[in-house]
Amino acid sequence: MIDLSFLIDPVYIATIIIFIIGLQRMSHPLTARSGIVWAGAAMLIATLVTFLSPELTNFALIAIAIVIGGGLGYIAAKRVAMTDMPQMVAIYNGMGGGAAAGIAAVHLLGTTTPATSTLAVIGGLIGAVSFSGSMIAFMKLQGWMRPRPITFPGQQVINMAVLALAALSGILLLWQPFFIPLSFSAYLPLFFILSLAFGILMTLPIGGADMPVVISMYNAFTGLAVGLDGFSFATPNYAMVIAGIIVGAAGTLLTVLMARAMNRSIANILFGAFGATEETATEIQGSIRSIEADDVGAMLAYANTVVIVPGYGMAVAQAQQRVKELMDQLESRNVTVKFAIHPVAGRMPGHMNVLLAEAGISYDHLFDRDEINQEFPDTDVVLVIGANDVVNPAAHRQGSPLYGMPILDVEQAKNVIVLKRGQGRGFSGIENDLFYRDNTRMLYGDAKETLGELVQAVKRL
Repeated sequence: MIDLSFLIDPVYIATIIIFIIGLQRMSHPLTARSGIVWAGAAMLIATLVTFLSPELTNFALIAIAIVIGGGLGYIAAKRVAMTDMPQMVAIYNGMGGGAAAGIAAVHLLGTTTPATSTLAVIGGLIGAVSFSGSMIAFMKLQGWMRPRPITFPGQQVINMAVLALAALSGILLLWQPFFIPLSFSAYLPLFFILSLAFGILMTLPIGGADMPVVISMYNAFTGLAVGLDGFSFATPNYAMVIAGIIVGAAGTLLTVLMARAMNRSIANILFGAFGATEETATEIQGSIRSIEADDVGAMLAYANTVVIVPGYGMAVAQAQQRVKELMDQLESRNVTVKFAIHPVAGRMPGHMNVLLAEAGISYDHLFDRDEINQEFPDTDVVLVIGANDVVNPAAHRQGSPLYGMPILDVEQAKNVIVLKRGQGRGFSGIENDLFYRDNTRMLYGDAKETLGELVQAVKRL
């Protein structure tokens, strides 16, 4: 049989370049779809060329695993709704961390050097934490468990104790001192059990409002674990190393940017149990007033400027197409329509951008918080569709759990219309001051149906 293993490293380098090009194209909505195709092709090529490794065995089992995993992934990706995309990202990211932990376990069971064993232990710890933490994030987003922070007395002390024990078991796994009556076969499962437990305990006190940051952080963890595993081979796997470093660096940067967008430190997000305490409605002055769709339609039709603020409620109702129809109707009447996008709106970074792009809304209609906030005082109508925490003026009030979080200052507009199913609170569980403002009216109902009524109301004028 011809030995073609000399092709592996050059092909790996080529796929890394293609992968980087794909990531670069993902940075803009217009090229994001092709960027995903480029990156996916790179991963496919890297996987196929790995079969040329002379030490590789069990080809049939590997092929079966690829077919089963790839088939399930394809079916799930085709069926998942855009509203459930954050959950899919969380669970797939967790699978990557679990795979990294599994690779580390295999290395530790084999013949390794102290250096590669150390890298495998660190990679296994990070991968296991990413796996179990991502599973908790998935269950919170999916509604299978309470999305609010889950806390108990002495939680952080217990968490740190579990992490310390996990690290200690990893050290003992490497060192295996003669005076402790445990064998290697006991250290290995203990190490992974404690690592998985720490991932669960670390994620329980994190609330739904912080899930975008948590997803990004675990993405970084998975990349780092994969990179360390790539180094732990006797001959480093450069595709794993570079891909892991890129994913880890990108995830870390995104995590920092998301935390900065919320004006909070990563430590506060991880250990602050944001949303565990609630404010009472009695602290807010004013009353909530509703409005009918026909009145809102007239208000929008005769406005000069309208700013639409999309939130997770729009995603749940799958109302983005109705938003596009409303925008078209208003623009036909020479109304200037803009979209205000908060960086943490929805349940994952870029969630609103993806939904609006899916509806055919051009990118030049979208404005970030810094660009749009200065325009609100001159805006005739702001239409808030299912957003909550990102428009809550409580962020400007000392003593509020939201205090200091940068928000969209929609309360400064001449008129604010909030589309909601009811008077429920956002992911943070904090009452929204905006609903009680004199210039705010509530339009209750399913966002998709309500927007359809607004479209018809504008057409009738």
